[in-house]
Amino acid sequence: MLQRICVFCGSSSGLRPVYRDAARAVGVLLAQRKIGLVYGGGQVGLMGALADSVLEGGGEVIGVIPQALVDKEVGHRGLTQLRIVGSMHERKALMMDLADAFMALPGGYGTLEEFCEVLTWSQLGLHRKPCGLLNVDDYYGALLGLLERAVSEGFLHPIHRSLVLAESDPERLLDLLSESQVPHLDKWIDRAQV
Repeated sequence: MLQRICVFCGSSSGLRPVYRDAARAVGVLLAQRKIGLVYGGGQVGLMGALADSVLEGGGEVIGVIPQALVDKEVGHRGLTQLRIVGSMHERKALMMDLADAFMALPGGYGTLEEFCEVLTWSQLGLHRKPCGLLNVDDYYGALLGLLERAVSEGFLHPIHRSLVLAESDPERLLDLLSESQVPHLDKWIDRAQV
């Protein structure tokens, strides 16, 4: 059972309302299901919309943010907890420790980097927590295609590709993350095993 989920998403809202709507819908669902949110601690963009919707529903929100971003006044001051850390590396490590699963909403480099890092940690066996993409209006379609190409070109084992769950509906994605049993994986799998 998920007690807390870490959500990576944009500090921008994107150009279309569908992205903000999706972030708010995830927040509503988390509050309804009593799943705490762990996120990057920002008050702007999708991050702010997500946090605000969880808080409006009476849910728990833990923000983890480096001091440098607090100094730029982008930290959300109305959270259940705002944990201030010294670096982005500390931020990601603490977010991983606090969460039972990971989800990425639309976002840019930071969102992609954070999601790919937790996937790599899973591939290396550093955690066994499910990872999912909320594929809002096929935002992650090209990335999912790249993962399939990585498998067909021999850069990614099919069992490691299965670590990425993807859904366009936030309720279905939360169900998948809640029910997922991430296998114990060894990154260095023999070709004969796949």
